[in-house]
Amino acid sequence: MAVDYIPCLDNLLAIKQLTSRRHMEHRERHCPDPTPRCLVPLPDGYKLPVPWPKSRDMIWYNSVPHPKLVDYKKDQNWVQKSGDYFVFPGGGTQFKAGVTSYIEFVEKSLPTIEFGKHIRVVLDVGCGVASFGGYLLDKDVITMSFAPKDEHEAQIQFALERGIPATLAVIGTQKLTFPDDAYDMIHCARCRVHWDADGGKPLLELNRILRPGGFFVWSATPVYRNNERDRNIWKAMVALTESMCWKVVAKTVDESRIGLVIYQKPVSYSCYKQRKDNYPPLCEQKQSLNSSWYVPLSSCISRLPVGAKSNLYDWPAPWPQRLSSKPLSLSTEPDAKEAFNEDTKHWSALVFDVYQEGLAINWSSIRNVMDMNARFGGFAAALIDRPVWVMNVVLIDAQDTLSIIFDRGLIGIYHDWCESLNTYPRTYDLLHSSFLFTKLTQRCNITDVAAEMDRILRPGGYILVQDTTETINKLTPILRSLHWSLNLYQDHFLVGRKGFWRPADIRN
Repeated sequence: MAVDYIPCLDNLLAIKQLTSRRHMEHRERHCPDPTPRCLVPLPDGYKLPVPWPKSRDMIWYNSVPHPKLVDYKKDQNWVQKSGDYFVFPGGGTQFKAGVTSYIEFVEKSLPTIEFGKHIRVVLDVGCGVASFGGYLLDKDVITMSFAPKDEHEAQIQFALERGIPATLAVIGTQKLTFPDDAYDMIHCARCRVHWDADGGKPLLELNRILRPGGFFVWSATPVYRNNERDRNIWKAMVALTESMCWKVVAKTVDESRIGLVIYQKPVSYSCYKQRKDNYPPLCEQKQSLNSSWYVPLSSCISRLPVGAKSNLYDWPAPWPQRLSSKPLSLSTEPDAKEAFNEDTKHWSALVFDVYQEGLAINWSSIRNVMDMNARFGGFAAALIDRPVWVMNVVLIDAQDTLSIIFDRGLIGIYHDWCESLNTYPRTYDLLHSSFLFTKLTQRCNITDVAAEMDRILRPGGYILVQDTTETINKLTPILRSLHWSLNLYQDHFLVGRKGFWRPADIRN
């Protein structure tokens, strides 16, 4: 278990003390106190990742040695073992003819979806090994795939090892760590979530994070089977979605007899005002920013954002213009647009002139990137033409800019670096931070943060820290104690590279 240790999800003492597991409480965060500083051992025979794009279809077996899904899902072509590799043929529970055929089925069901133009940012709920998100990358769509750490052993670890954006999360008792009105489309293919449970709270949470006018694609047996159990689930789903004013815009079955329904979220209040029963009720007011970190699920319908021109909500510009257009959620303060544009120019110049040309980083080895304090997502935007993806992290005690990041067609999460991240060990190739540690020292112990960085960074991976001289001087001996190679550039850019070293007592 130590090889795959995730402190806030593997706190067995806290999990044993839970009084209920009915709403997946045991899959939620329970962070140990104090924060552990132990170093995670490597799996026997661990190898550096297969390079992208080859990694989408195959990874080293010894790096993620979990064969359970091979047997458990062998009839569905999720994953197969082939010699020294796991191979991902693009199958899935609902992907009878393969994931490419399934994506075409979604597009034919509703042509206005326009993947890669109108629809850019997608959430895949209960994603399996994330083949749906992996193949949508071909269409210029970035998908946040998520699932809990559960009996489907290592599915998110497989996804990240493949180089596909993914995170560990569960729709349980707490809100997902995303902002309101973030995703253009949400997808669930047999994702095993009881959407109408607890007064419909799980679906109300999807409504919160779905952009007005956005789509929910649900492919599950209640859509197309006629047994009593499925009929009852469908009946409950009809009642709930109608009460939330979601409109059915497509419902169809493909040649392999797999069906789906596509719902659309309203863009105005007109339907809400016409309901006979005001249930679920509208939330009293638009929730405050940074309001989804350790916050219970709501039993109300989140209010719609107000568009710039009228009460109708605006949709972002088509991709790729969306990346550099003024974000819809940017503040209306006079200097906000100028600050955003200056931030974009700053990161474009810094990445091109310094990061890519002047630092000892082998960019060809990098696929999974994390910006540990992303602000407007300028660093990620500057890397958009490279074969990488970026997880943008917005700090819970910083200016809330995560909606702006999603408006730009990028992805991210809220997080507090005083705690461990919801990801497996060895899942990122590059961790980037800009003046993060100076801020963190006011609340966190940076030794704890360094141990967490060591946990989530792959051997051979890099950190790139821009900070004050004083902060870099504090951080350097901690990273040296981990046997990382370090180089300092222009007094403010620290590049560290993690090796294969582990202390002798955890290697043997």
